[in-house]
Amino acid sequence: MTDASQRDRASLSARQRLLVAALGLGLLATLALAGFLEPDRRGHGTHEQLGLPPCTVYLLFGRRCPTCGMSTSWAHSVRGQLVGAVRANAGGTLLGLLAMAAAPWLLISAARGAWLGWVPESTALAWILLAVAAVTLLDWGVRMFAR
Repeated sequence: MTDASQRDRASLSARQRLLVAALGLGLLATLALAGFLEPDRRGHGTHEQLGLPPCTVYLLFGRRCPTCGMSTSWAHSVRGQLVGAVRANAGGTLLGLLAMAAAPWLLISAARGAWLGWVPESTALAWILLAVAAVTLLDWGVRMFAR
């Protein structure tokens, strides 16, 4: 690939810059909200501080669903409490750490009008999401059978 084609691939149109900035701001707002919430001592249920209902799966079956503990893991993660974050939900911790890395990268890329460093590709993004899903399901499986 030539230098010119690499620059073209890394460049962002005005519309793309707006979308990338919105995504970065959305992640930043979500991380800020996680910092506002106090991690629930049960390891799940932190989202209830926002007026949301408890997990239906937990209420019906007494077992946590794959996403139980994600808001708690983010609340721990933004405080640097990674052990508590992983205990709450390993997949959520991974998502939170990715969000912490992605938010500034997206905002800087949007401000520059070009991707900073890595140019995201759909295959790589799919593998990242697959890894997060695998960690989340593995964590859930361990919780289901480690009673």
